[in-house]
Amino acid sequence: MDNAAWHALTGPHRHLAEIHGRARRYRADFAVYSALPDKNDPQAWRDLAALAGPGSEVVLTGVAFGTPPGWPVNRIAQAVQMVAETRTGADDPEAVRLGPDDVDEITALIGRARPGPWRPRTIELGRYLGIRRQGRLVALAGERVRLPGWTELSAVCTDEPFRGQGLAARLVGAVVHGIQARGDRALLHTGATNATAIRLYERLGFVQRRETVFARLVVPPSLPSRPDAD
Repeated sequence: MDNAAWHALTGPHRHLAEIHGRARRYRADFAVYSALPDKNDPQAWRDLAALAGPGSEVVLTGVAFGTPPGWPVNRIAQAVQMVAETRTGADDPEAVRLGPDDVDEITALIGRARPGPWRPRTIELGRYLGIRRQGRLVALAGERVRLPGWTELSAVCTDEPFRGQGLAARLVGAVVHGIQARGDRALLHTGATNATAIRLYERLGFVQRRETVFARLVVPPSLPSRPDAD
């Protein structure tokens, strides 16, 4: 849970991993996340640099950690990890299953609502549900990182003209219902200062588990050699 991306890329999503030494990352068309088994391991950072390449941006998640010297920080976002403590949620008769044929419409909605990272094949990471009004996709929620026993909710959003109608809450409930029906537990991440979202998720049965971070770093042009390299 504290290193969800690593446990996903060594577990249920290992077939989506690019690997170099001790570093892993999702294939770029699926998700933005990279992962290390131990963020205090200098060799793991060297492996990540070799995997991503100089000048590339990498995104790491997990509990607060110190970056090694020479890695520029583009952004570090403070977040909270929340988990569904009890069985919650229900199927929604208006929710429709979305697939690859809906990617253009999903991408357009995410571009307007900006719930977080999205890639062309993110839709394949799990079950995505949407609500349409007059044929137009106006609300969305789905599954992203999956680790043993847990599945993360993702891309929860509603188009601005349709907010305040409870559509996102209904979709979250439907997605959580599907996660729990297959025997997993649901988790999610949201901004530590996003009080509105936190209150919504608490009403839906989630509790805060811990604070965490999402860090966007740049691979430096070169890294110091290992102390035993000579």
